[in-house]
Amino acid sequence: MFRPRPRSGHHHHIFSSAKTATPIPARHPALREALVQASLDPAVRSILHVAAAPAGSAQVEVDATVLVSDDGRFHLDVVPARRVRDLDAEGLIQIALRELELQQLVVTAEALKAEPRRSNVRLVWSYKDRAVAVPLRLNILKVLADEGPMQLGTLLETIRSGQDPSPGVMALACADALELDLLTGPLGPATLVRSRT
Repeated sequence: MFRPRPRSGHHHHIFSSAKTATPIPARHPALREALVQASLDPAVRSILHVAAAPAGSAQVEVDATVLVSDDGRFHLDVVPARRVRDLDAEGLIQIALRELELQQLVVTAEALKAEPRRSNVRLVWSYKDRAVAVPLRLNILKVLADEGPMQLGTLLETIRSGQDPSPGVMALACADALELDLLTGPLGPATLVRSRT
């Protein structure tokens, strides 16, 4: 049975995943949720934090989370996690973000709650810290490399292992080693799995 470990106060505000080069400050639960979803989104290649950036001649604290994806570089704007700023500060931040050539990606509370993605992401992410034995890891990745994308049920049947390989598959998705389709339907035997390219 999976039980989350109690978190110490400081680490609760820091988010890290296989796609973050450095830990990302994430004081708001909605921002953490968005970062988990981005970490499991096949289109997202990496997640960065920009603390400050120039706006004209001024250096401005932007505290921006940046998603580097197949479609470009985006400033992650999570509506419920927006900080209240005065108009002048907000204006300077918008200038700084434009100078960084970031597109805005607005994520609403409704989008974060959209199913089946939300439940799928939470289920997969619960295996983030699960260790995957090297033989099982190599076995899973070799099958996907040899056979190409396949349904999760087929992959699990193909893996020769003494233990249930499904936690390993979930952990490898969290480690950015493979992709799971978490948008089309509830996670199950028909879920498509593919190698990370």
